[in-house]
Amino acid sequence: MAETWATSGSGEPAETGVDLHLDLTGPRLREGLTDALRDAVRSKRLAPGTRLPSSRTLAADLGVARNTVANAYAELIAEGWLTAQQGSGTRVARRVEPRRAAPAALRPRLAGQRPTYSLLTGSPNLAQFPRKQWLAAARRALTAAPHEAFALGEAHGRIELRTALADYLARSRGVYADPERIVVSAGFHHALGLMAQALKARRVRTVAVESYGLDIYREQLSNAGLRIPPLYVDDHGARTGDLAGMPDVGAVLITPAHQFPTGHALPPARRAAVLDWARATGGLILEDDYDGEFRYDREPVGALQGLDPDRIAYFGTVSKSLAPGLRLAWMVLPDWLVPEIITAKGYLDWLSSATEQLTLAEFIASGDYDRHVRAMRLRYRRRRDELVAALSERAPAIKVTGLAAGLQVVLELPAGTERSVIEAAAARGLEISGITEFRYETADAGWRLPVKDALVINYAAPLDNAWAGALDILCDVLA
Repeated sequence: MAETWATSGSGEPAETGVDLHLDLTGPRLREGLTDALRDAVRSKRLAPGTRLPSSRTLAADLGVARNTVANAYAELIAEGWLTAQQGSGTRVARRVEPRRAAPAALRPRLAGQRPTYSLLTGSPNLAQFPRKQWLAAARRALTAAPHEAFALGEAHGRIELRTALADYLARSRGVYADPERIVVSAGFHHALGLMAQALKARRVRTVAVESYGLDIYREQLSNAGLRIPPLYVDDHGARTGDLAGMPDVGAVLITPAHQFPTGHALPPARRAAVLDWARATGGLILEDDYDGEFRYDREPVGALQGLDPDRIAYFGTVSKSLAPGLRLAWMVLPDWLVPEIITAKGYLDWLSSATEQLTLAEFIASGDYDRHVRAMRLRYRRRRDELVAALSERAPAIKVTGLAAGLQVVLELPAGTERSVIEAAAARGLEISGITEFRYETADAGWRLPVKDALVINYAAPLDNAWAGALDILCDVLA
């Protein structure tokens, strides 16, 4: 361990700088400096609002390269520990401290106030978006791009992206992914809408959907004029054997690698059952592989599509691996379905940005995408482990279910307590989801599986400086 004093007195007004005592650990200077600054903020040795030395000054004081300090500052700004504004320098962020439990009678209701913390599903950790690498990829891609790349492209999407995706999906997800089978879309919602149009053109009228999932996708299919009977989900994922008793179904939408939100993987027998159904009936399997890269207890399970590329349409996206705001997704389609998806899309790519497609293609081809996924896999695994350990210590009656995978975890609750737990968390400033909001039931559904009360907790999304507070409140209300 190297103990180093830094003073901002050299070249800066004395009233704007601080003396810093930093414990630089490890052989790599940037990581050691980043950890030391983060620890100083976390332990309150650097108070909120404190202005830090400029990167030039701190580098001179510590005897390190200026880029070392600048990169450490940039990482901590992205994580939310520091802020930077033109003319105001780099300062310690004014963080909201986690609140301890008040007596139940004194806990306030939110009454329209914005929550302090959120563990809602749907987002990765946006502070970890690889800005530097993405910018570098964009520069390389735009420098090499042909002039025609800036016109409205063909509906398939840029060939550079489709080629990069074909290679990546084949080696990482076991997908049979020839570039000519790939169609790029502006997110999964857009892709599913195109698929609904193509299915209607083929006179498919009924698409089975898992009995747990996002209502926006059920509504999208329903609004397109398709019937959407539920395919029931239990502790082993979708009950694909039930498809044999659903004669009107022409397609099924499933999440086999990691069922959302229950967190189960489709076991081999049920994988075989859905493939047998598709081959026997001519039905189409719509495979949503929304977070297939993130498996923590073992290597990610391969995509279903590789077992029968002519009966499965594979959907992928960067919404969970990078950021939903990029609005980039893709379908890997059976040969016979490509023309109908292109017809539905309109022969020109009106929605997906060519520059974003080129950048993603370069980002994948350079290896930066693989490196980012590996780094996030480690980060999310640590978050999940921290959550499980905290619950084991402070709320041992709560059962954690589902795979060690993805961005969220399911916490089973005692019967009849889901709503009260959500309200208690809201009163403390924490937003969480119950599994009830993802459950799909229809009035004429026959039998019912046992209904469980549970929470669906997104441990990936919170910023580093908010995670401890959110976890503290969650454990309090569950205990």
